[in-house]
Amino acid sequence: MATLPKLIRAMRNESPKHHNLVLPSLRRAFSLYDQINLIDNVPEDQLRFQEFDETSFTVNGVKYDGSLLSVGNLLMSWSPRSFSEITTDSLSIFQTVRPIPELLIIGCGRYNHPVNPQVRQFVKSIGMKLETLDSRNAASTYNILNEEGRIVAAALLPYGVTS
Repeated sequence: MATLPKLIRAMRNESPKHHNLVLPSLRRAFSLYDQINLIDNVPEDQLRFQEFDETSFTVNGVKYDGSLLSVGNLLMSWSPRSFSEITTDSLSIFQTVRPIPELLIIGCGRYNHPVNPQVRQFVKSIGMKLETLDSRNAASTYNILNEEGRIVAAALLPYGVTS
């Protein structure tokens, strides 16, 4: 049992050694034994954001540059390149998507920003809830909810976007 406190202290003192940051999985985080890997139980056709850097995301082993929009297990390029470009027009695809996701997670880039009231009202009028987070936490939240089988959507700006 004394090993766990040592591990936690060592992790706090460690700094990232590379630019690509791996996103944690809730299923993996609660496994204390390397021989137990619950991630393998996630279907192969299910989207998982695995890494990110300043300009791209790695999803299911494939690197995608720029902003991404993910609905359920569909992934597409998304036009906004800055937070100010997130408008009702940039989210208009949700007027036709069925089933309607219960939650839209907006990844704002490096920092979380409050969303324009028009955008918030638009998302609410479609029947979704809205959560804004920095892109790292947005991708992780999407992974967790998607692994649970919930119908969620993510609109993510690259982590290098700061405004």
